Amino acid sequence: MPLGGCARGVLDPAGPVAAGNRIILLNSLTIMLAIVIPTILATLLFAWWFRAGNKKAEYKPEFAYSGRLELLVWSVPALIVIFLGGIAWIGSHDLDPSRPLESKVPPLRVQVIALDWKWLFIYPDQGIASVNRVVAPVGTPVAFQITSATVMNSLFVPQLGGQIYAMAGMETKLHLQADRPGSYQGLSAHYSGRGFPGMMFRMDAVSAQQFAGWIAGAKRSGPLLDRAGYLALLKDSENVAPYTYRAVAPGLFDAVVKDSGTLSAKRAKDGRQQ
Repeated sequence: MPLGGCARGVLDPAGPVAAGNRIILLNSLTIMLAIVIPTILATLLFAWWFRAGNKKAEYKPEFAYSGRLELLVWSVPALIVIFLGGIAWIGSHDLDPSRPLESKVPPLRVQVIALDWKWLFIYPDQGIASVNRVVAPVGTPVAFQITSATVMNSLFVPQLGGQIYAMAGMETKLHLQADRPGSYQGLSAHYSGRGFPGMMFRMDAVSAQQFAGWIAGAKRSGPLLDRAGYLALLKDSENVAPYTYRAVAPGLFDAVVKDSGTLSAKRAKDGRQQ
């Protein structure tokens, strides 16, 4: 009851990746509890049984070594670690963020640029862009291409999957999918400065008709994301409300990856020279 009003996040998955993450989490938790709880109970039992007033407890001050006891003490933890490692290794490879999701529906491409302190989402196939909001059809895989035009960041939608880093001069990939309609909170999972707490976005999973309507509406209104528009967007800003761009300059994402990488290298060189 005290936790009833808390956001469930990763424990309330809305897509296949998040569901897989929850299974790994719960399996690992169950295995660890199966060891931790008996260990705590055994500690209390030992303390009670070997108390000073218990005449039935056998006292062996000369005891030094037992091969069977050593085998038990070391083999059980080793097997548990191997088992947990196997679960994590298999699960992490099955849920590799860069691996496309299996689906009969073609993926929706979305290019993501982390800025101070907001997210820019470009839809290259639709020719529009949005700030701090992603819209995607339910049941359609979303293939994110992610970079940063500033410091290192991290994109995370807890109910849909794991986080992935955004780094200047580099492109990382993340594949997510929402299996039910809804509005899911996304956030930055890596500290990036003053505006970090408000660097959140919304990911809306809607029907195919609603998605088409949103694309059409975005193309009818909003500013143009050309070079001048992008330079204006680069300026530091916090708690930015979502809005859309009706058109995007071709190749903007690739240019940001290239230019940000050059800028980062220059900053590193300048720092070494200082």
